[in-house]
Amino acid sequence: MRRIERFPSPGEKNSMQYFSRIVGLPRLSFNFLILSFCRYLPWLGLKNWLYRRLLNVQIGKNVSVGLMAMFDVFFPQLISIGENSIIGYNATVLTHEFLVREYRKGRVEIGRGVVIGNSTVILPGVSIGDGAVVGACSLVNKDIPAGVLAAGVPARVIRVLKDED
Repeated sequence: MRRIERFPSPGEKNSMQYFSRIVGLPRLSFNFLILSFCRYLPWLGLKNWLYRRLLNVQIGKNVSVGLMAMFDVFFPQLISIGENSIIGYNATVLTHEFLVREYRKGRVEIGRGVVIGNSTVILPGVSIGDGAVVGACSLVNKDIPAGVLAAGVPARVIRVLKDED
């Protein structure tokens, strides 16, 4: 189940046309610059510090965010990542989505010791439980329980992980 808030489009145009009313252009530009810099930054400690201090992402100790990973540019502060988790190369974590007549936003909570495979897309309003593994190129559009392997489009639980996994 996705936990999202819905907001009607402020006018007759599609909701994305009003993006600067939703998040001010200066803040959006700042977020974009920091996120773009972090996509190419190989130093994990500095990258995590920038996410924490400048974008208010709740990011635990020893989190590894791979190159080219992209966090939501509008609401990065709605992302939380537990300790010792890995976000793979080119993964995308979204906390908003624009539709024609509304936009939506929701928190994304990634637990402790989670592995997110490369090129995975995580949609707004989902939670990924502690110790879960999400396979490469998956689309996470609903909650993933703790301690499972999930993969696919959309991501489905493949099996429960054992300690040796």
